Amino acid sequence: MDWLGIGVLVIGVALLVLVILLIKPLNKLAGVFANLQKTTDELPQTVVDVTSQAKEAIGAGTDTLKQINTQLKELSPLFYIVGDVGRATNQMSSSMVDAVTKMESKTTAANDLTHRKNLEGLYGALTLGFFIFQKSRELAKERNVIDVN
Repeated sequence: MDWLGIGVLVIGVALLVLVILLIKPLNKLAGVFANLQKTTDELPQTVVDVTSQAKEAIGAGTDTLKQINTQLKELSPLFYIVGDVGRATNQMSSSMVDAVTKMESKTTAANDLTHRKNLEGLYGALTLGFFIFQKSRELAKERNVIDVN
C-alpha cells in the first residue's frame, strides 16, 4: 500500500469513530426535533382557541359598554335636572344673601339707636311676639288646607 491508501484508510477509520461517537447525541437531537414537531403541530389550534376566547371577551366587553351607554342616555335627563336644581338653588341662596346684606345695611342705623336708648329687650320681645304670631297663622292655614282635603 502506498502512502495515499494509508492516508485514506486513516481518514476512513477516523470518520467511522466520529460517526460512532455522534450516533447517541444525534438520536437525542432527533428526539428533540420530534417533540418540537409535536408542539408546533398543536400551536395553530392553540392560537385559534386563544383568539376565539379573546374575541368572546371583547364581544362581552362591547355589549357591556353598549348597555352602560344606553343606561347613561336614560339617566342623562336626570343629571340635567339635578344640575338645573343646583343652579337654581345657588341663585336663590345668592339672592337671599343679597337680601340679608341689604336688610343688615338698612337696620344698622336702627340698631345703633336701639343700643343708645337701651331698647334691646323691648325689640327682642316684640320680634319674638311677631314670629309667634306668624307661626300661628301658618299653622292655622295648614289646618284649613288639611280640613278641606
